[in-house]
Amino acid sequence: MYFYQKKIVKTLSEEEFKSGYRKAQLIDVREPNEYSAGHILGARNIPLTQMRTRLKEIRQDKPVYLYCQSGSRSGRAAQMLYKKGYKDLHHLEGGFKKWGGKVKAK
Repeated sequence: MYFYQKKIVKTLSEEEFKSGYRKAQLIDVREPNEYSAGHILGARNIPLTQMRTRLKEIRQDKPVYLYCQSGSRSGRAAQMLYKKGYKDLHHLEGGFKKWGGKVKAK
């Protein structure tokens, strides 16, 4: 599973993530309560549990940057998107808990 994930989704360090996420679709795959407690500025909340029903909200022609709390849910989300035909997939190494950039909380 680990090697399959490495093939389909590019794991980015915080610096790499910061340099590219403004030109991409930034998706937070955590649950709404986690999202409202704090999220990366500009991120949309599409929880992994709702991903299948909300696929039409994510464009296939633009890069997709995913993150969750630690990195495992964003990996699963990437696998799901890959199976649906998405190719330009990236996720944040270590997830939100390792993020040191701008954060917005409700």
